[in-house]
Amino acid sequence: MAVPFPPRQERLEARVTREQKELLQHAASLEGTTLSEFLVRSAQRAAEQSIRDHAVLDLTARETQSFVEALLDAPAPNPALRAAAEHYRKVTFSA
Repeated sequence: MAVPFPPRQERLEARVTREQKELLQHAASLEGTTLSEFLVRSAQRAAEQSIRDHAVLDLTARETQSFVEALLDAPAPNPALRAAAEHYRKVTFSA
């Protein structure tokens, strides 16, 4: 049994050139879908990829080494950091 999609309540609009519209319509027809479905699916894929791209941190070998060394040789927490951590624990876990 197919799982129903949640109702679509939001609307997006975009102005495109005639050539862009023809290109998009052609691509949608090749995939056997409507232009709207093609646009929504393509935009969602692009948005998800953009979010993934910005979530990944690419480091050179030198940067990686510096990062690991900083983690392994981190200074002891100062009073301000300890106070912030305590405040975080109270706010986060007291609810």
